[in-house]
Formats: sequence, structure tokens, C-alpha cells
Amino acid sequence: MKDSELMRSAGLAPMEPLRKRIPLRDEHGRALADFMMIIPGLRTRPQRLIQHCIREIEAVCARFEDVVVFVELNLKLNLLWISHRPRPGICGDIADALQERIPEALLVSWASR
Repeated sequence: MKDSELMRSAGLAPMEPLRKRIPLRDEHGRALADFMMIIPGLRTRPQRLIQHCIREIEAVCARFEDVVVFVELNLKLNLLWISHRPRPGICGDIADALQERIPEALLVSWASR
């Protein structure tokens, strides 16, 4: 994901509702899985710390670029949404990697379709 895409998803540009943007299937028609994490207090942090958090999210997503399909950071809600190709254990692997870099990030829910 490019910097500008995550910056835009962080509320720095107007967007359609998440339900209209989130991919449900990959390019082969297979259902995707997704999960949410909350990063408490992120929106109230200084801009430089928000930018640091965005860079950490981008680094984790780059590490899992073969499975991560969609990422959105909603600063208004302090919410991170990630859609990915389903593979055994991958949701936990990505969430753990995010928590290593952003310890306050909390896994809220995950779903396979």
C-alpha cells in the first residue's frame, strides 16, 4: 500500500463508507478474511506520532504483502481494518506483528467469509 493510500484512509481525504470500499473477494473470486484493531488515543497524539504509527502499519503490511489486500486507518475512530487472503494462523501473525510495533493496538474482531 502506498503512503498516500494509508494517509487518505487515515481521514486526511474524503472517502466513501467502508462497506462500499472493502473487498469481499480476491482476484480469483475467493472470499477474503478481515480483522479490526483499535489503537486507543491515536487521534489525540501529536501529528509526528500519528505519522510514526502509520509508518509502522505500512512496514507490517509490506512484510505480509502476499496476503494483505486492503488496509484502512480511521483516525476518527482510532480503528485499523485489514482484509487479507485467508491462511491458517495469518490473522494472528499479522496482529502480533502490529502489536510488536504498536503495543497499544488491540485486536477487536476478525472474520472469515
